[in-house]
Amino acid sequence: MLQLGSRTLVMGVVNVTPDSFSDGGLYLDTDLAISHALRLLDEGADLLDLGAESTRPDSHAGEIGSAAVSAEEEQARLLPVLEGVMKARPEAVISVDTYKSATARAAVNAGAQIVNDVSGFTWDSQMAATCVELACGVVLMHTLGMPEEWKTQPALERESVLSLVRDGLLASLRAALDAGIPRGAIVLDPGYGFGKRFDENYDLLARQSELLSLGCPLLAGVSRKSFLVRTLAESKMYSGQRVTEEARETASIAALAAAILHGASIVRVHQVKAAVEAAAIADAVLAAR
Repeated sequence: MLQLGSRTLVMGVVNVTPDSFSDGGLYLDTDLAISHALRLLDEGADLLDLGAESTRPDSHAGEIGSAAVSAEEEQARLLPVLEGVMKARPEAVISVDTYKSATARAAVNAGAQIVNDVSGFTWDSQMAATCVELACGVVLMHTLGMPEEWKTQPALERESVLSLVRDGLLASLRAALDAGIPRGAIVLDPGYGFGKRFDENYDLLARQSELLSLGCPLLAGVSRKSFLVRTLAESKMYSGQRVTEEARETASIAALAAAILHGASIVRVHQVKAAVEAAAIADAVLAAR
C-alpha cells in the first residue's frame, strides 16, 4: 500500500533500453541497470519505474506484432533487472512501464506491484482484464496519437488541451473501473509530451489540478521533457544554443515543483536526490496553504 497525499512520492526511472530519448543505452546492461536502480532507492526514491521499450517520438511503440519491440525482447531486457532489484531490496515498490499485457503479467509475477501503461489501456485490449486478474496497481496515462505521428500532428487549440486530456483520462478510467479495477488502485497521468506539442504542455500544467475532479491521484512525468529544453533554448541565456545537461535538470526541477503545487501526488524523475529535496519544499508550501 502507498499512502498518497501526505507527501509527494518520488518515482525513479530506470530505462533498460538502447534508445530512450534521455538515457538510452546507459543502463541496457543488466548489472548497470540494477546498480542504477539501487542507487535511486538509496537517494530516496519511494518507488521505481522500470521500462524496456522507448516511447520517444518516431518510435513504433503501440504497434503490437509489428515494428515495436516484441514482448519477448521486452521481457528479456526487463525481467533480469526486476529480479535483481527485488533480490537486493525485497521491500522495493516496482512499477513496470509497459503497454503489453504479456509483459505486465510476467513482471507482476516476478515481483512488480504496479503496471504503468502509457496508452491508458488503449493499445492492448487485454491489459485491463490482465490487471484485474493480477490485482495490481495501475497508472493510466493520456497519449494523443501514436509516437510516429507526434511531430506532424496539428497544433491543438490552447483552450482545448485540458478538456482533451480530461476526456481521454476519463475514458481510460471508465475502462478500468468497468473491468473491475478498484478506484483505489488507479493513478492518472496527464502524459506530458505524449502527443502534446511544446507550449501545449504548459497549458496543461497550469491547469493540471482540475484533473483531480476525476477522483484519482495524479502522477506527473515532466523530467527532461523536450518542451522544457525548447523554452531554455529560446531564452536570452541560450538564444538557440545547445542547452546544457545541468540546465535541463534545473528546468526539470522547476517543472516538478509546479506539478506538485498543481496537484501531483507522484512525480516521475530521472535524478532522484534533487527531486526529493524539491518535493520537500513544495510539500511545505502546500502544508502552509
